[in-house]
Amino acid sequence: MKENLKMTIIKTSNTLKFLKRTFYKIINKLNSVDITDEYINWLKFANAGMLHPGNLFCFDYVMRNMSSDAPMIEIGSFCGLSTNTIVYYKSKYGIPNRLITCDKWEFEGADKETTIANSNVTHHDYREFVKSTYKNNVLMFSRHDLPYTVEMISDDFFTAWRKGKEFQDVFGRSILLGGPISFCFIDGNHSYDYCRRDFENCHEFLERGGFILFDDSEDGSEFQVH
Repeated sequence: MKENLKMTIIKTSNTLKFLKRTFYKIINKLNSVDITDEYINWLKFANAGMLHPGNLFCFDYVMRNMSSDAPMIEIGSFCGLSTNTIVYYKSKYGIPNRLITCDKWEFEGADKETTIANSNVTHHDYREFVKSTYKNNVLMFSRHDLPYTVEMISDDFFTAWRKGKEFQDVFGRSILLGGPISFCFIDGNHSYDYCRRDFENCHEFLERGGFILFDDSEDGSEFQVH
């Protein structure tokens, strides 16, 4: 009896959580300002990735209100959809700020020595495919203003930024890290601990009047970043 009651309570709790998330998703969709234009539609059609319409509004807002020419940072690049989107809005408003991204393409739950369930695709090959897809997408859509992309996790990236180190990016170019940051898009690991560290690292270098945007942070998001 007690065990059945416990299971009923758990199921009820999970149902309420699901309904709450669904409610917030509907409200957020109704309240979202979607400024998707023809270029973004074509970009999303070809470039794999996830892009909330609210991010478009935020990218546009940042570019229209940029207060300096300090570098912009993107944490987490995946297949380059958000990277290419940021470059698009940079170009739209003539923003000269360098865009520097970091990603190591190490996915949660992935063991590079094993294959993906029910397939012959190894996690190592999957990682290499996503990385090469990122490079191809960025070279296609942002070759006129190619971002610098450093292959490392965000914790190591900010350690290097703090020390002013120079690195080779994935396109073979040298980039000297360090200095103030005008905008940081946090789109890496969405767990609370990682996002908190990413925020604290960004905040350390964020200039007065700068911006930080958390991906998937809207109310009701299934990720801890919200």
